[in-house]
Amino acid sequence: MIETPCIVSLVAPSGYPRNQEALARGLRWLRARGCQIDNTHAVQRRYQRFAGTDDERAADLNRLASPDRARPDIVLAVRGGYGATRILPKLDYGGLRRRFAGTPSMFIGYSDFTAIQMALLAQASLITFAGPMLCSDFGAECPDALTLRHFQRALDHPHITVRCNRPQTQPVHVSGPLWGGNLAILASLTGTPYLPEIDGGILFTEDVGEHPYRIERMLYQLHLAGTLARQQALVLGDFNEFRLSEADNGYDLAAMIEQLRTVIGIPIVTGLPFGHGSQRVTLPIGAPARLMTDPQGFTLTAWDYPHASTCE
Repeated sequence: MIETPCIVSLVAPSGYPRNQEALARGLRWLRARGCQIDNTHAVQRRYQRFAGTDDERAADLNRLASPDRARPDIVLAVRGGYGATRILPKLDYGGLRRRFAGTPSMFIGYSDFTAIQMALLAQASLITFAGPMLCSDFGAECPDALTLRHFQRALDHPHITVRCNRPQTQPVHVSGPLWGGNLAILASLTGTPYLPEIDGGILFTEDVGEHPYRIERMLYQLHLAGTLARQQALVLGDFNEFRLSEADNGYDLAAMIEQLRTVIGIPIVTGLPFGHGSQRVTLPIGAPARLMTDPQGFTLTAWDYPHASTCE
């Protein structure tokens, strides 16, 4: 993995690293592969529940726009949590666009980092990547092989394919911009200038610790706002760590999905290995993509995104 030395710039727009052992493992994993790690002081800051003040966390990203600094090959989110939304008005979108548009640099993360990714697409037209983060993935006691394989594939190749062998109930063959991320973040950005206006897209989403009725409510928000009707398909990733109760009376995740199928007017595809589970593929946000189902499952292919066979 990361077969040639890269400059990896850490950004911490949300929470601070609570698991210091995972943090240390993640840094060792990168350094063992010859990576030069920039902005390590970001993992040392703490302010309330955040990895620094709003200004400090915004500065992690804005400093990347400076032409006087070496442009990193990978801009890696340290962890999620909460806090990225607070800094969206403080970001230098023009500077980041001038610095990174058309380059092979990879901005990557998931969870709360979705807010940064949506804003960079909406305000700077930058393609970023939903994928592994420093603490949860590179810092895992045993980093997941599928997660690492897909990350390396996105880093090195001009196209990436995700194959899922979960039978689907609807035939789908669509193409369009691939976009999405954490559902709570997408719903919270609805009606703001930081949610991109995507027409004809393939929207993927996931979440953690949200009961099916809360997931339904957030998807209804996107539906009632008209966002879902403008998409070609909705692709659901992992929704885990919620607890059903006797009061649900049969209302579970599957029942919620079937209800949504009757109202949103676009196909719903399930089983994408992405989210807060143990495995997550790497997906280029804003890249052209194609989604096809068959009797055995589905294939999602994306191309024309920032990549490099070597990190230069």
